[in-house]
Amino acid sequence: MIKYLDLQAITQLHGEEIKAAVGRVIDSGWFLQGRETETFESDYARYIGSRHCVAVANGLDALRLILRAYIEIGILREGDEVIVPANTYIATILAITDNRLVPVLVEPDIDTLQIDDTLIEQAITPRTRAIMIVHLYGRCAYTARIADICRRHRLKLIEDNAQAHGCQFLGSLPDAPARRTGSLGDAAAHSFYPGKNLGALGDAGAVTTDDAELADVIRALANYGSRQKYVFRYQGLNSRMAETDAAVLDVKLRYLDADNRRRQQLAALYYEGIANPLVSLPRRMADEENVFHIFPVFCERRDELQAWLDSQGIQTLIHYPIPPHRQACYPDWNARSLPLTERIHDCELSLPLHQALTADEIHDVIRAVNTFSIRK
Repeated sequence: MIKYLDLQAITQLHGEEIKAAVGRVIDSGWFLQGRETETFESDYARYIGSRHCVAVANGLDALRLILRAYIEIGILREGDEVIVPANTYIATILAITDNRLVPVLVEPDIDTLQIDDTLIEQAITPRTRAIMIVHLYGRCAYTARIADICRRHRLKLIEDNAQAHGCQFLGSLPDAPARRTGSLGDAAAHSFYPGKNLGALGDAGAVTTDDAELADVIRALANYGSRQKYVFRYQGLNSRMAETDAAVLDVKLRYLDADNRRRQQLAALYYEGIANPLVSLPRRMADEENVFHIFPVFCERRDELQAWLDSQGIQTLIHYPIPPHRQACYPDWNARSLPLTERIHDCELSLPLHQALTADEIHDVIRAVNTFSIRK
């Protein structure tokens, strides 16, 4: 069986260092808001290229806290609109509605699978205050056009970087320096769920930003709304990273670029080897980087393809079977027509891809995909 995601194998790649890091925390007797978290925050901010990093409990909290902090600062108000890709994981949307803000769903570019930057401007209204881009599947969603729109309309740019740790925006000009996702907008949310390219042992997340005031408010909000013990400036929440997770993440951060390069090498094998007219792959873009958190393929007979691969001993996942506007938790949206988003969600299937896979395993997947045919 080729697992879709083998967390045991991934962890064992750096197992001794991870065990030593966890042991160090256990021996210290300090399990929250300590030296390990401070070290990881500093190292991750430096890696991303941001001045500030605030460690929190998970990626959804990171998104929620960015928006909540902007409300506390006075930049956002209840009822303001946030433009967001229609094809995203539900957490992106939940963070907006949880803060009583209004998501404005914009269709993706079918080539990149990211928000279509040519459709954003027509979605702007007098209530629009922010654009939230999602670096979906490990691809960079940021474009020079999006940056220009934000400047001209004075909109905040928020990045959902849950799936693209280590990815770079290569710049719109040949001599422009590359910058990492998570440092491109006004603030960025990161998820370190175990299956991510940079994954903790449990749930964990972070916010990166260059805005000192925003970082300070987020840090207080995540600590019950408190900067000083038993003194509460805000009605906050409890969202803190465990010291064990911070220690583990700091170990894995040292290997992230190498792990991403391995993912890219394995993804190249898929692109070179998959040749089935029933299966299409996302277009490879020469001017963008992809760290392949997810390797999606598309098939009109997706469920049959998944069943075939399962019969061949290959696990797959669907990201995601139901788009946000069709979810029961948003009944007012259910009648909306978003055809590109619906097509992606109806046809997408994710193949195994992670740094612990072997080339032989990838070739086994390729053979299985290429031998898929429609059974009558």
